[in-house]
Amino acid sequence: MPVRLLPETPSQTAGPYVHIGLALAAAGNPTREIEIWNQMAKPGAPGEHILLLGNVYDGNGHLVRDSFLEFWQANADGDYDPVYDVEKPFNSFGRTATTFDAGEWTLHTVKPGPVRTVGGACTAPHINVSLFARGINIHLQTRLYFDDEAEANANDPVLNLIEQPQRRETLVARRCDVDGKTAYRFDIRIQGEGETVFFDF
Repeated sequence: MPVRLLPETPSQTAGPYVHIGLALAAAGNPTREIEIWNQMAKPGAPGEHILLLGNVYDGNGHLVRDSFLEFWQANADGDYDPVYDVEKPFNSFGRTATTFDAGEWTLHTVKPGPVRTVGGACTAPHINVSLFARGINIHLQTRLYFDDEAEANANDPVLNLIEQPQRRETLVARRCDVDGKTAYRFDIRIQGEGETVFFDF
């Protein structure tokens, strides 16, 4: 009996599939009237409005220009909103993709507040990040913290699960200014020197 090879599934070819279905403009396709994209916070959203930006690098230090990212975060009061509504000033969920030229992604949001856990402890302000890209069969999960929240970061229960302090730094976004506005740079390194810490959820 001849041996038949099974074709690749969408999870094994995540790169092209996510852009065709979820990053229409990046794939060169017409956009839909309502898109979940990188404007998590509109001008009327309460809290400190910030710009997040960064690059994604592979194990050789080369830009991954076709990566796709999803974000899930609390609002400025530390509360998650499970219902997405394009009309609301803030939604807890957003998406973006790296550009094919400069390989940079951007996200407009508000700085999240500390989140109280079930046990009563508080986490440092953070944003949950999922990364999809070529060569990654199953998306990678990580977190973004803020360098100007040093005291909260030092007491964060998740950051403290990482035994090596220098590895924790791979989850910390660096404050900067972009066109006079508060921004944070968060570069993700998939492998190699300075590899970003990823979590198994």
